[in-house]
Amino acid sequence: MIPAQTVAEKLLSRKAGTPLEAGEIAVCAVDLAVAHDGNRPQSIDILRELGGGGPWDPARVILVIDHAPTQPNLAAAAIHDGMRRFAREYGVEVLGPGEGVCHQIIPERGYASPGDLVLGTDSHTCTYGALNALGTGVGSSDLAAVFLTGTLWLKVPESIYVDLTGRFRPGVYAKDAILALASRLGADGATYAALEFHGDALAGLSVAGRMTMANMAVELGAKAGIFPCDEVLERWLAERRAAHPTAPVTPATPASAVSPDAGARYIDRLQLDLASLEPQVACPHNVDNVRPISDVVGTPIKEAVIGTCTNGRLEDLAVAAGVLAGRHIHPDVRLFVTPASRAIYLAALRAGIIEILLEAGAIINQPGCSACTGGSHVGVPSDGENVVTTANRNFKGRLGNPEANLFLASPATVAASALEGRIADCRQYMEVGASA
Repeated sequence: MIPAQTVAEKLLSRKAGTPLEAGEIAVCAVDLAVAHDGNRPQSIDILRELGGGGPWDPARVILVIDHAPTQPNLAAAAIHDGMRRFAREYGVEVLGPGEGVCHQIIPERGYASPGDLVLGTDSHTCTYGALNALGTGVGSSDLAAVFLTGTLWLKVPESIYVDLTGRFRPGVYAKDAILALASRLGADGATYAALEFHGDALAGLSVAGRMTMANMAVELGAKAGIFPCDEVLERWLAERRAAHPTAPVTPATPASAVSPDAGARYIDRLQLDLASLEPQVACPHNVDNVRPISDVVGTPIKEAVIGTCTNGRLEDLAVAAGVLAGRHIHPDVRLFVTPASRAIYLAALRAGIIEILLEAGAIINQPGCSACTGGSHVGVPSDGENVVTTANRNFKGRLGNPEANLFLASPATVAASALEGRIADCRQYMEVGASA
C-alpha cells in the first residue's frame, strides 16, 4: 500500500515511475531543462566533454541570455556566441538578450505546467513552484547530464506545511510575507525541504505574488517552494495558453495538478497570518536579518532597485508607479527599474507605467538580471552606500561591491524610500493593498 504523500513525494514518484518517500534517491525524468549565461563553465561545454552531441530532446531544453543582457564585456560576448552556436546546431531555443529573466519568461510563455519537474542552472529555479511544479537549481555538470539523458538522480525532500491565512493590509505584499517567513525559519531553517503553501489566503494571492514567494524559498534553504493548482492558477494558465498556443514543450510524463494526500507526513507545520504583517525589510548582510519597517525607518539610502526575478513583474511596476505618480525621487538617490521580461516592459509602456517611472526620475534597464548581481554591470554601488532593493539576496558583495549595504523590501517600500532618500513606510502613499 502506497503511504500518504506530500506534493514533492507524489510529483517525484511520477517522474521516477515508482512510489517514493522523503529521503529516498531516485532517477527522475525531467520535463524541462533551463541554462542561462551566468554559469562558468556552461552546461553545453560539459556536455561536449561527456562525449554527448546534442540534447536528448531539443524541445525540452531552453537557453536564456539574461544575466548579462547588455553583453557588457568580451567574456559575456563569448558565452553568448557559444550559446547561440549550440542552439543553431541542435535546434534548441535560445532566448535573449533583452527577452527577460528566465524565471519570468519560461512561465510567461507557457513552457512550464502543473506537475512538471523543471531543473535549471540557477538556484531560483524554485520560482516554478508557483505553477504547482517542482523547480529546483542544479549545477552545470548536473544539467549537462540531463541534456545527455533526460534524467537526473534526486533525493526526495522532506516537506514543511505552510498555512497562509488572512488578507494583506494596504501596503503589505507577498515580498513581506516571505521575508517574515525567513525571519521565522532562518536562512537554513528549511534546508533541502520543500515548502508547501496552502491556506485560505491563496484566494487573494496572485500568481505573481506566488512567484515572489516560491522564488525566495531557496533563501530559507529549501529545495523547492510549491503552491497548489487552484482557480487562481488555472485562470492564469489559461491566459498563458491563449497568448502562446504553440509553446513547443510537452511533458516527459503526463502533467497534471499535484495535491498532497490526507495524512501526508510533514517535518513541520507553520501558520502565517498575512493580516498581521506590516512591511518587512531584510537588513545587511543576511536575508533572515529581517526587521519590521518601524525598526528601520529613516535609514539613509543612495540607491534603490525595483526588478529582478523576484519583483520585476507588471504588478510590481504598477505598485511602484502608484507610489511615485506625480512625485520625484530624492535628488541624492539613483532608482534603477528593470522589467522582468520584454512582454512586461511592453505592457508597462502601454499602461503608462513606464512614463510615470521615468517622470519620477527612474532609470529603466534592459529586461533581464540588470541590477541584481554585480555581474550585470548595472547599478554597482559605491563604498559605504546603502541600497534598498526588491532582489532576493543581500549578501555582502551581491551587487558588485562588498563595501556596500543591501536592504531587501517590497516594490512599494523601495519606491517610497527612493522618494525620501531613506527607508520609508510605503503605507503613507497608498490606500489599497495588492499581492506583489
